Amino acid sequence: MTKKKEKRILTGDRPTGKLHLGHYVGSLQNRVELQDKYDTFLIIADVQALTTNFDKPEKLSEDVRQVARDYLAAGIDPEKTTIFVQSLVPEIAELTVFYSMIVTVNQLRHNPTIKSEAEQYGYKEMSYGFLGYPVSQAADITFCQANLVPVGEDQIPHIEQTRKIVRKFNNMYGEVFPEPEALISDFPRLMGLDGKNKMSKSLNNAIYLSDSKDEVQQKIMQAKTDPARIHKDDPGHPEVCTVYHYHQAFNSEESDEIAEKCRAGTIGCVACKKRLAEKLNAFLAPMRERRKKYLENPELVDRILMEGTEKAREEAQKTMEKVREVMKIDYFKK
Repeated sequence: MTKKKEKRILTGDRPTGKLHLGHYVGSLQNRVELQDKYDTFLIIADVQALTTNFDKPEKLSEDVRQVARDYLAAGIDPEKTTIFVQSLVPEIAELTVFYSMIVTVNQLRHNPTIKSEAEQYGYKEMSYGFLGYPVSQAADITFCQANLVPVGEDQIPHIEQTRKIVRKFNNMYGEVFPEPEALISDFPRLMGLDGKNKMSKSLNNAIYLSDSKDEVQQKIMQAKTDPARIHKDDPGHPEVCTVYHYHQAFNSEESDEIAEKCRAGTIGCVACKKRLAEKLNAFLAPMRERRKKYLENPELVDRILMEGTEKAREEAQKTMEKVREVMKIDYFKK
């Protein structure tokens, strides 16, 4: 008999394009492990993707499926994890509206994540949807009664905002929601191929989970290394080398030896890169095999999303029945 998973996790992504190795190191790897321990809900937050891509809604159809394929290729098991599409659970939007009545504009304006993202996108004026992103996220987390939310340090303000909303709602109307806790990920951010910024699609410095063998090889050969190392036998400084950091993440069994050889000048950058490309392609090979199955049978992806979304809606409807009851707005319930 399978042991019942007592706690529920809510996590997910905005579908803004292909997922890359940075996503894997920062969250996907953790999610694959957590799905065996917790009842996991994985949201594809297409509505929230519109906060920064409102002028390109036509991209969402493919982006939603792309993210789903990346999840499945990375090892997310739809038998263990409920993968669902945010916009197809209208109760989340309803809960967002109710929450927006008890959150002040000042609270949102002072959210440090909102501030940094507005600066990142160059927004001098924020749309209502962008400013209210933490409120929408609170509804994402709580509609399914999630207890835990795996996040990095930069997302903690969003979780704190959710906890405040839950506390205020429960105090005003009655206990409906558990107060979710952040499950802090201690995985380091993966630097991009440029060695300057985190891996990002917008900066064109990423290796995608869907990249072919040749694409991985080509990208690694162009990656930045120790700028002080001019000749093959010059002593290197692996601690400042992007390629070495990738060895640490994806080739840990050889990383110490590679660092030693680099410092001694007995391994050149080209050889080091070729070894990394081999390791990365071996790492991505099972993902490519799983992805192939879903590319050849696209209806499988749609079915998984629809089944997951149906389960999410069932949870949402149960939650919203309680919400309307405690708010005394179930006027015509018999």
